[in-house]
Amino acid sequence: MNQELTRLVKKYPELTACMADIEEAFLILKNCYYKGGKLLLCGNGGSASDCEHIVGELMKGFLLKRPVDQNLQKSLFEVAPADAENLINHLQGALPAISLSNHSALMTAFANDVDPSLVFAQQVVGYGKNGDVLLGISTSGNSKNVLQALKVAKAKSMCTIGLTGRNGGEMNEICDVTINVPWDDTPSIQERHLPIYHSLCIMLEEEFFGNAKKSISRT
Repeated sequence: MNQELTRLVKKYPELTACMADIEEAFLILKNCYYKGGKLLLCGNGGSASDCEHIVGELMKGFLLKRPVDQNLQKSLFEVAPADAENLINHLQGALPAISLSNHSALMTAFANDVDPSLVFAQQVVGYGKNGDVLLGISTSGNSKNVLQALKVAKAKSMCTIGLTGRNGGEMNEICDVTINVPWDDTPSIQERHLPIYHSLCIMLEEEFFGNAKKSISRT
């Protein structure tokens, strides 16, 4: 972990101020995954795209090979002997993550029928459980639909992480840890969010799949 954080601050020195919070966020996520939990994510606009990006890095190989676990390999040979070898050779280990920003049918139905500010909170009701983590991304820290989801997550005994800008808004009061990048305008904040969540994904992959050191190509 220290090696990746050192690389991060060497490339982005202004993120030195965020290091303690980035490390705490990593420990929360590591504990969640070791206990069989999952990560839920929500954000709007560019932050919604960041949620999808993070899911892509966690649910498949990022920088390392991720062989599926031995129990699954054994089960595949039992239930699909003709396909097992191909499945084992091509499937990859995953760290469960769900973007709440990508369920357009559910979100538009709930926004139309009930309340647009609760489109993420409703999904936390359905997906979230004690031990899971909700990562809310908002450059202002005041996105109402993200804040409502974070409140529901806290009520369900989930851990909460905020990724935001210098001010942090209401997110500072709700989240267990808030990563406040030291910028004020939206483009600059979003530009610093990406290397932060890349580093978190790299550290998590190393933690759970670090025994497979051979790098794989990325799409």
